[in-house]
Amino acid sequence: MRRPRGVWALALATLLLAGCSGADEAPPDITVSGDPGAAPTVTYITPLDLSSTYRATVWPGTGPELVDDKPILLDYWIEDGTDGSLVRESYSTSPVTRTLTKADLGTDLYETLRGQDVGARLVQATPGTGTGTSAHPNVTVVDVLPTRAQGQKAPSARDDLPAVKLSSQGAPTITATGGKAPTELITQPLIRGTGTQVSASDTVTVQYTGFSWKTGEAFDSTWEQGIPVSFSLQDVPTWSEALVDQPVGSQVMVVVPPTYPLGATQSKALKDQTVVFVIDILATSTPQGAGS
Repeated sequence: MRRPRGVWALALATLLLAGCSGADEAPPDITVSGDPGAAPTVTYITPLDLSSTYRATVWPGTGPELVDDKPILLDYWIEDGTDGSLVRESYSTSPVTRTLTKADLGTDLYETLRGQDVGARLVQATPGTGTGTSAHPNVTVVDVLPTRAQGQKAPSARDDLPAVKLSSQGAPTITATGGKAPTELITQPLIRGTGTQVSASDTVTVQYTGFSWKTGEAFDSTWEQGIPVSFSLQDVPTWSEALVDQPVGSQVMVVVPPTYPLGATQSKALKDQTVVFVIDILATSTPQGAGS
């Protein structure tokens, strides 16, 4: 979730960092500013001269601690420390899913993230090594995003909709009602987030499970691996209709009659059935030029 602005965020929006660097080397003077959920502004004197990796916490997380070998969701901003130019970033596209291992993240980023909590913003600066983008010193800012909905429980769902139960990790199951399936699209918030509202042209990052209305059995789920996925709502018009204006951090139940197209999520086996999706909205971004 792209965390809302709070008192702690305002207090830490601009922070002069003093992190860990080499024992005989003064830490670099790096300032990171910006609100949670937004791309950071990073200020330092170029060219950045480092002989060892520097890392610091811009603000701590308030969510669960990251666990080795488990998926994590990250927004990132990487600059070339020689001139401050942007190398690449995810804030204008969608966050990336990685596994908390040295093999997936590399030793430096793994050490920066290890022991941190969801919601943290971190900065690391690495000296130039190797070739390509690694030939120059890099400054990286990372936001650790939740991999499940976070917010306030919504008012009780309608009695004619399936009951939802969540595992300790957040994976949903449903209990079929045994009742007649609705003929219209239904969107029922289960958890209300406080992040950015979804727009029709957005690329969303979600966890979801799809169920049969009739049996309650799951037919598709990101929770099998616990890895969020990102896609354009324009590719799934039914989801677009259901998720527009829902805030990031929400969990939403969407009941889809067979008369509604499901795009890439369509299952031939369920072609004539009503299906139920339980969707955790983790992030959203509007492509450049959309709506202009």
